[in-house]
Amino acid sequence: MKWKKKRLLKSVLSVSLCATTLFAAITMSTATQAHAATEKAKELITYGEKYIGTPYLFGAVPYMTNAFDCSSFTQYVYDNFDINLPRTSIDQALKGQKVAKGYLSMGDLVFFKTNGYGISHVAIYAGDNKILHSANKGVEISDLNSSYWKSAYVTARRVIS
Repeated sequence: MKWKKKRLLKSVLSVSLCATTLFAAITMSTATQAHAATEKAKELITYGEKYIGTPYLFGAVPYMTNAFDCSSFTQYVYDNFDINLPRTSIDQALKGQKVAKGYLSMGDLVFFKTNGYGISHVAIYAGDNKILHSANKGVEISDLNSSYWKSAYVTARRVIS
């Protein structure tokens, strides 16, 4: 009878050790992926900031850097990090995973209703409640908590993994 208890105890300990090791490996892998996504997002923001001051042009030609509209800007910046986005803000709002406003991370796409007809503007969340985007004044950083952007907010999507 004692040998059965010892054998059972060894089996339980082995299973526990395997489960602990597996959990640690998954946790470390997830943490590594999150760190990689954060680093990529920082690089993406830094890259996009190079275009601050570039003029706004509604319907700007994709992949041209002399003028951007909101979605051509996000499309161009993300494409430089091998993340392909559709041309329009409405179509970009269908990509990636939905993110609640309270859980925004650098690099998330943030969508707004600015004209009364649904999603009409897209920006890149730059951290600290700031957005990087091409608006009427051209590429700029704005405060997400300003009354204008706060009231126009619709949704956000995470496209960096």
